[in-house]
Amino acid sequence: MPVAHRPARSLRVLLHPPNPALAIQLGLQPDIEVVRDQLARPAVALVEEADSVGELLAEDPECRVLVLTGSAHPGLAAAVLAAGAAGLVLRDGPVDDLADAIRRASRGETVIDPSLTGP
Repeated sequence: MPVAHRPARSLRVLLHPPNPALAIQLGLQPDIEVVRDQLARPAVALVEEADSVGELLAEDPECRVLVLTGSAHPGLAAAVLAAGAAGLVLRDGPVDDLADAIRRASRGETVIDPSLTGP
């Protein structure tokens, strides 16, 4: 855990697939703890593939899933929401924006990065 003083109740986040660099960046947030697997009961999972959404939700229906993407594709936001994801966020955006999206998703909000919604 990179941050020495975490709140008693930090947000557990799963990266699927694991991404060590992103785990370190998110771990620097005082209220976010990156976990290794779903047995840790993460509040939010970040996935690279929309196909992973259903698999993760089948194991833990209460986990909020955010799909990471590098760019907008027509219909992608609608497809990930239809799959049960809590939202769609930029993979390479600022880590503070991603951390905010994680927090919002954990509170039950649907999160779509504004740059991915098109004109």
